[in-house]
Amino acid sequence: MSVKPVLTSLAAAAAISLSFGVSAADTSEWSKDTVSGETDQAMHLKADLENGRDIFEVCSACHMPEGWGMTDGTFPQLAGQHRPVLIKQLADIRALNRDNPTMYPFALPESIGDEQALADVTAYIEKLPMNPDNGKGEWAENTPEFEKGKKLFADNCVRCHGDHGQGDKAKFYPRIEGQHYAYMLRQFEWIRDGKRRNANPDMVEQIKNFTDQDMKMVINYVSRIPVDKKDLAPSANWKNPDFD
Repeated sequence: MSVKPVLTSLAAAAAISLSFGVSAADTSEWSKDTVSGETDQAMHLKADLENGRDIFEVCSACHMPEGWGMTDGTFPQLAGQHRPVLIKQLADIRALNRDNPTMYPFALPESIGDEQALADVTAYIEKLPMNPDNGKGEWAENTPEFEKGKKLFADNCVRCHGDHGQGDKAKFYPRIEGQHYAYMLRQFEWIRDGKRRNANPDMVEQIKNFTDQDMKMVINYVSRIPVDKKDLAPSANWKNPDFD
């Protein structure tokens, strides 16, 4: 695999909207307490998309050149995720605030670079179109399990993740619409059971009484929330033109 030497139309189309750093205004208390210096610095740097594309070649080995990860949930979809969320998670992994031994060596400064590298690669990832055929749970719309998951989502998740899972970049709440079912299920379980150390304590409290079946139903619903077509690749066969 090789990276094209010039900035492609995909990256160029995003360049105008990335002429200034991302502001972290209006963060929650959890966000204020847990944002590291590296996160804050990276979010206020002007992004270089061409460098971000080059850095992403390291990430593409697992997350695929399209940023779609694996539909079986082995690796999450990164494409379309909010830049502040990506920066914070990378910084947390680097600072050992989030346990991810597989990713840790690839996230280190000696592998991808300093705060500027975080600013650059996350700006590139955020603008990638999402997989139109993400991994989904087993219960289709109108089944009892789907409807129960929909109610659980409305009662427990909307306040932070939004009515269609769009998240909130200003508060570091991730976009979960379009994410793979198996990946979300694993993260939900780790958060509920206290195994993800950088989790928002409000979420831990909110979901602590979820049964395994509750968990599967709500994540099944989330995995089936339609994503706006403007944020999706034209087909599941789309290939990132920035990579050969």
